[in-house]
Amino acid sequence: MATPDVTTATPNFGAAFADPGPLGLAAFAMTTFFLSSVNAGWLNGSVEPVVLGLALFYGGLGQLLAGMWEFVKGNTFGAVAFTSYGAFWMSFWYLAGHTDLTKASANDAAHGVGFYLLGWTIFTVYMFVCSTRTNGAIMAVFAFLALTFFFLFLGKYTTTTGLTKLGGYLGLVTAVVAWYTSMAGVLNATAQRVLLPVFPRPAVAPQSALRR
Repeated sequence: MATPDVTTATPNFGAAFADPGPLGLAAFAMTTFFLSSVNAGWLNGSVEPVVLGLALFYGGLGQLLAGMWEFVKGNTFGAVAFTSYGAFWMSFWYLAGHTDLTKASANDAAHGVGFYLLGWTIFTVYMFVCSTRTNGAIMAVFAFLALTFFFLFLGKYTTTTGLTKLGGYLGLVTAVVAWYTSMAGVLNATAQRVLLPVFPRPAVAPQSALRR
């Protein structure tokens, strides 16, 4: 008697999840936009604490959740990016609102924060290299973000206001590009066709806003 075929395909658990990429990008864009408005001089530095709520809940928790969902969907790039930058905004919330640097000299404090920004510059550069395997919109986000961190690092380390201001303007460009990429993910998924292009690599049809 023939043995019955009981082979079944392994279900893809992550397939049941919507694309978390647009959420992570929107959370990143909103928080970056506000802080960059301060760095660029559009808003007085005295209102910078307003960003702390965004940094903790939207830029922080929102991206952290998006990163966890990207892990479930099997998207290593998106998972590392969103989880890391979610942690960045949470660390910024702690640094700006809860870190006591009064025992350090002004020069040492500037250097400490400068090296904090340098570390994020290095991370963002290597993520930009990895983004070359995604699409043009994501590459643009990471290119502008790397420049933003670099000039913010230089501005803080050398206490040069002009460099910090340039970093702020680059951050504003980064936020706009991230918002565009987020909107493309939502609009294209809702319409079930491409209405806003993200300029994918040839012969690649990415299924996520931050898909390999």
